[in-house]
Amino acid sequence: MPYLTWVPVARDSFVPAGRSGGVVSRRSAVLAALLLAAVVAAFLSVTVGSKSVPMADVFAALRGGRSGDALVVSALRFPRTLLGLLVGLALGLAGALAQELTRNPLADPGLLGISAGAAVAVAAGIGVFGFTSPYEYVWFAFAGAACAGALVYVIGGAGRGSARSGGASPVKLALAGAAVTALLGSFTYALVLLDVRTLDEYRFWAVGSLAGRDAALAGQLSPFVLVGGVLAVALVPRLNALALGDDVASGLGVQVGTTRLLGAASVILLTGAAVAAAGPVTFVGLVVPHVVRAFTGPDLRWLLPCSALGGAVLLLSADTLGRILDHPGEVQAGVVTALVGAPFLIVLVKRGVLREHTR
Repeated sequence: MPYLTWVPVARDSFVPAGRSGGVVSRRSAVLAALLLAAVVAAFLSVTVGSKSVPMADVFAALRGGRSGDALVVSALRFPRTLLGLLVGLALGLAGALAQELTRNPLADPGLLGISAGAAVAVAAGIGVFGFTSPYEYVWFAFAGAACAGALVYVIGGAGRGSARSGGASPVKLALAGAAVTALLGSFTYALVLLDVRTLDEYRFWAVGSLAGRDAALAGQLSPFVLVGGVLAVALVPRLNALALGDDVASGLGVQVGTTRLLGAASVILLTGAAVAAAGPVTFVGLVVPHVVRAFTGPDLRWLLPCSALGGAVLLLSADTLGRILDHPGEVQAGVVTALVGAPFLIVLVKRGVLREHTR
C-alpha cells in the first residue's frame, strides 16, 4: 500500500507517499495565489492614489501618452510600483533566510546589523558630507549595510569552538547582530542629535518610504537583489540539510561554515539594496515568512519564493493604503507596515501560529 511508505517532502516533516501529491498541489496553489496577489497589488499601486487614474490612462502611459494622468503614471507610479516590488521581494526573501541562519523565529534582516549599518552610513553621509538627496547617500547606505553585516559574521565566527562548529553559529550570529546594532545605533543617534539638518534629512529616510524615487534607482540596485536571490536559491539544498543539524549536514557532505557564510552574503545583498532604496522598512521580513510557513511548511524550495512574493504584496499594499489613509497626503509605507505588522504578529503569537520551527 503506497501510503505505508514514508518519504521526506520537507526538511523535517514526513507524509505518506500517497499523499505527497496533495502537499505539492497545496503549495503550488499558495504560490499561484501569491503571484496573483502581487499582480493585483501592483495594479492598485498604479491606479490608486491622491488622484485615481482610469485604466485608459494607464494603457496610454504604457504607449507613451503625454496626457496629465498618463504622465503621473509613467513618471511617478510606475517607478514607485517597480521599486516596491523589488524592495518587497528582497525583504521577504531576506527575512526567511535570516530566520534560517539564526534559527530564531523572531529574526528579521535587521537582527544581523544590516539596517543599523545602513542607518549610520546615511547619517554620516548627511552630517559629514552634506548629502541631501537619496541618490547621493544611497550608496553610502548600501556600503554601510554590507560592512555591518560582514562585521557581524566575523564577530559571530570568532571565539572558542568556532572552527570546530564550522564558523559562526546561529546563536553567535544573533548575539553579534544585537551587539553591533546597539553600537551602531548609538553612533547614529549621536550624529543626528548633534545637527538639526542631519536629523531632518535622516528622519525622512529612517521612516521607510517608496515616495520620491524613480526607475533609475531600482535599476541601479536590481543587480544586487538578483545576485542575492540567485545565491539564495542555489543554497536551498544545503540550507534544507543544515536545518537537520550541523552534524547531520556535515555527514551529508554539506560544508557548514561555507553555507552560512554564503547565506549571510545573500541576506546582506538583499537587505542592503532594499534598505538603501527605501529605508529600514520594518516587519516585512519578520511577519511574512511566518505567515507563508503556515501554508507551505518549512521546505525552503517553497518557503523562499512564497516569502519573496508575500513581501512584495505586503509592501505594495502598505504603500497604497498609506495614500488612502491621509488623502490627499500620504502615510509612509514603513509606518503602515509597522501599524499592520505589530498587531498581526501579536495575533499570530496568541493563536500559536508563530512557533519556533523544529531543527
